[in-house]
Amino acid sequence: MADITAAMVKELRERTGLGMMECKKALVAAGGDIEAAIEEMRKSGQAKAAKKAGRTAAEGVILVKSADDQSRAVMVEVNCETDFVARDDGFRAFADRVAEQAFATGQTDVAALMEGELETARQALVQKIGENIGVRRIAALESAGLVGSYVHGNQRNGVLVGVSEGSAELAKDLAMHVAASSPLVVSPEDVPEDLVAKEREIYTAQAQDSGKPAEIIAKMVEGRLRKYMEEVSLLRQPFVKDPDQRVADLVKAAGAEVSSFVRFEVGEGIEKEETDFAAEVMAQARGEA
Repeated sequence: MADITAAMVKELRERTGLGMMECKKALVAAGGDIEAAIEEMRKSGQAKAAKKAGRTAAEGVILVKSADDQSRAVMVEVNCETDFVARDDGFRAFADRVAEQAFATGQTDVAALMEGELETARQALVQKIGENIGVRRIAALESAGLVGSYVHGNQRNGVLVGVSEGSAELAKDLAMHVAASSPLVVSPEDVPEDLVAKEREIYTAQAQDSGKPAEIIAKMVEGRLRKYMEEVSLLRQPFVKDPDQRVADLVKAAGAEVSSFVRFEVGEGIEKEETDFAAEVMAQARGEA
């Protein structure tokens, strides 16, 4: 029997969208023949899940699970293809199960979390609902103080914020602010160097069109760069519930510090496919979809 390598399992997983264990079992049964394994997966009923695995899943929900003492929390993004399914009770129950398991195990690696029962449940749900469904990402945050959390009412946007000292209300307010204002970092010093370099390059190109002397251009660029770094920094932003107060002042007044934050928004960064509805209907009529 042929040796089943990790590369073979990875290829089969990428081509079918099924779990690692399912792929390995299929390869063992097929003697290492990937094409034969795919054929058997289709025959066994896994075909529906495999066929849908390549479709874009950019809708879904964000869920948060927190410890009673707010010392830690996890946040997950679970995706589907349509907003309609994102409101489905079965989909919501599956997403909640994923979040509970992530919180219980502390596992943030999606592939590791989805081995076994969760992957079986995902495949069953794909076949029942008829859409591609996947767990996209998991974040975990711990704090010696508090981990504040906020999930917007539509569950499309969620935040975790680590705060030392301060109250639970402060932690929640900060999480709500991050959800609304989308900062990139805690403070200006945290802006990545590559991002700073990219913005400097853009501002320089823009300033050069002004025809001003080089030394003036340099000052213009640095001024714009400082402004940009403040705008994307949580502590320098006007507090969303009181725009006359900066977040830094709010935190300082509470004798607290913000250690870190994580913000998820459903589907961010996923390139959605443009669908030709008429062509899709025709394909379904011909039995191609």
